[in-house]
Amino acid sequence: MATDLHRPVNPASGTSPAAVRVQGLTRSFDGRPVIDDLELTLKPGEFTALLGRSGCGKSTLLRVLAGLDREIEGTVLVPKRRAVAFQAPRLMPWKRVWRNVLLGLPGDPGREVAEAALAEVGLAHRSSAWPKTLSGGEAQRASLARALVREPDLLLLDEPFGALDALTRIKAQRLVAELWQRRGCAVLLVTHDVDEALLLADRALVMRDGVIAYETKVALDRPRAVDTPEFGALRSRLLTELGVDESASPAPHAA
Repeated sequence: MATDLHRPVNPASGTSPAAVRVQGLTRSFDGRPVIDDLELTLKPGEFTALLGRSGCGKSTLLRVLAGLDREIEGTVLVPKRRAVAFQAPRLMPWKRVWRNVLLGLPGDPGREVAEAALAEVGLAHRSSAWPKTLSGGEAQRASLARALVREPDLLLLDEPFGALDALTRIKAQRLVAELWQRRGCAVLLVTHDVDEALLLADRALVMRDGVIAYETKVALDRPRAVDTPEFGALRSRLLTELGVDESASPAPHAA
């Protein structure tokens, strides 16, 4: 039987220099390891992007860090205060937006707690709305508010912009960058989008064969632009690590 060694760590307490420490993590399904003796350290306040091909174990790792998957072997040290936002906002349709934000919070927090978080993501004017009346971008902001209201030391984002249109996605990325800079919590973003990773993260990781196979610092000034040589060089290296041959891209059609 797998051994779950989750133990909460408060990085602000000074007991650990890491927001997350993972040692020898293995997670198997039907005897096949999807995560295989993985090692990972995330620093307090660090924004980390995790990339990898579909099925490499990215979302499984995030679920383990969130405490949603405990059938593991190894050691996982995470902050007690952590929150997760998924690609699907997962709002309860029978509860108004502000009540969705408070879902799962201990005690009996008042509406003002939810409205403060909604104001932080620019959604205070929709606090009384029903989820079905929200746009895709608004629903995702409500999901972020539900995560932020928990005052997390670790924010886990599982492809939260994947279902958004291009313009809404850009706005959502900028919002997350602003929230991270304001809050100062550690962030782990799971994404398939190399440009997104480089626009947002301090460090980019590539997961392959159940382990972190490659990592690089993203030492670019903020705000970042995709049309600089430095950005292009990092993008090319990450695409190579992901097994993408840029030279094989289809040529543009002739006019």
